[in-house]
Amino acid sequence: MDAKYDIEVDVLKISWSDAEIAESDSVSPGVILDYDSQGHVIGIEMLNASKKIKNFTSNNLTINVE
Repeated sequence: MDAKYDIEVDVLKISWSDAEIAESDSVSPGVILDYDSQGHVIGIEMLNASKKIKNFTSNNLTINVE
């Protein structure tokens, strides 16, 4: 799993697969799901992340991987 936040454009991207993105779909305003060639969700992108996630900053981004 990988999470990246680009503070300059306020985009949070979380991916849980190294597979190549075959397709992307906007599922709600500013939320995009990425799919592999078999149709599995392999990532999510959130535009304007700091406005959508309560108390979000790049300093408090925590990813738990189990």
